[in-house]
Amino acid sequence: MTDMTQIWAHRGASGDAPENTLPAMEEALEEGADGVELDVQLTRDDEVVVIHDETLERTTDGAGWVADHSLEELRRLDASGGREGFAGARIPLLREVLDLVAGAGRLVNIELKNNKLRYHGLEERVLQIVAEAGAKDQVILSSFNHYSLRRILGLRPSTELGALYSDPLFKPWKYVDKQGVGAIHPPMRWANRKVIDKSQERGLSVHVWTVNAEKDIRAMIDRGVDAIITDVPRRARNVRG
Repeated sequence: MTDMTQIWAHRGASGDAPENTLPAMEEALEEGADGVELDVQLTRDDEVVVIHDETLERTTDGAGWVADHSLEELRRLDASGGREGFAGARIPLLREVLDLVAGAGRLVNIELKNNKLRYHGLEERVLQIVAEAGAKDQVILSSFNHYSLRRILGLRPSTELGALYSDPLFKPWKYVDKQGVGAIHPPMRWANRKVIDKSQERGLSVHVWTVNAEKDIRAMIDRGVDAIITDVPRRARNVRG
């Protein structure tokens, strides 16, 4: 069991600023988050950008697939998601977020969004950028694509990894441990005491998503999870104390 549950800002402080933008990351730091969670994909010209959806419509004024656009094209888009006061927010590069968040001494959970599209070479590019930023000790890589996690282990075995899942797994602590991954990332609805305790008994860290209601934040902290991933880090800080 962890001494203190960490608070990671989900796509930055996405409850208070446009998700996966630099303003959201800056807000997370101001709200005292211990780390941030973000999502990465590849542009047409193989740049690693921070955005959740594989398509652009929900969070930007663009349209179509992220993978079909060059970095230059993506950088022209407004990524404020229509939120007042944030017009002109841009889709950031992974390197920009690492410079901001890791540079401030906080952890960065990078989710590779490669469970729907293949994104050939995403693992290598992310590892390269993390190394160039000198942020290896402040980064954990996660994915719903567990083949991708195994690939990262083959490329750089010392990388901190987290296995994301959403559907119920039978004895998930056994499955994740067998993959050689050091952390389990269950959704809150499956993060019961048995999953948490059995995982931690095997030396796995437990990082639960997405925990926003005050009662749920308190419950996860009481169960001793290692980190909660939340849209509202300020609220989580207030609950945790």
